[in-house]
Amino acid sequence: MNITIPKKIESINVASLIPYAANSRTHSDAQVAQIASSIREFGFTNPVLIDGENGIIAGHGRLLAARKLEMQTVPCLRLGHLSESQRRAYVIADNKLALNAGWDESMLKAELDRLTADGFDIELTGFDAGEIDAFGTGEGTGDAYTRKIEAPKYEPKGTKPEVAELYDEKKTRAIMEKIEVAKIEPALKSFLIAAAHRHTIFDFENIAEFYAHSDPLVQDLMEDSALVIVDFDKAIEKGFVVFSNHIAEMFDKDNPDHDEE
Repeated sequence: MNITIPKKIESINVASLIPYAANSRTHSDAQVAQIASSIREFGFTNPVLIDGENGIIAGHGRLLAARKLEMQTVPCLRLGHLSESQRRAYVIADNKLALNAGWDESMLKAELDRLTADGFDIELTGFDAGEIDAFGTGEGTGDAYTRKIEAPKYEPKGTKPEVAELYDEKKTRAIMEKIEVAKIEPALKSFLIAAAHRHTIFDFENIAEFYAHSDPLVQDLMEDSALVIVDFDKAIEKGFVVFSNHIAEMFDKDNPDHDEE
């Protein structure tokens, strides 16, 4: 098989490069700033890919960053061998193929830790502060997250509620009755019965009160079922709680004086 290998990198004036009007990839101001910081730190290591008429095939974000840095020229690699269809397809493929890769998270954390120990600004890698916190870098604790959150304390307030007061499954039972009489295969019936339990309504105020009056065994079982969350480490480990970057930002905004490890 003959593989085309473009060999010549050209220095092209930024003003003469033409962005692809149908480019479906977006670049926020924050991301462009990250790319600009990367170029400033490492140099312009990845040329802009262009067609025969200086139309951009890949590198729109790099061009925006170059403009932000007031660069006059940028290195470009001309892919004149591509057909019109190939060019349009590669505009998408260049971005999507990179997204399909994964991370060896333990190896990534080790590398970020080493960079931190070297005093390197690891946000230049493209990971933001919230993502870096999630790997437990900076303090070398290795924790799953670094935010200190005060877990709720459940103190008994009154009498222990009856179990029947903890939930309402009227709608669930009604749906299950319809499923039971339906003439459908057993596997599908089991699946629908399992799904019907989503309609059970839980009274979490009563559940918290019940939990506070219960012995350690029952409390542990309730925590395992995520009916009550008093240990955020445990909840995160079991997948009941996930902090996205957006939630973390909201937390910081609403709690400007919170402590961080």
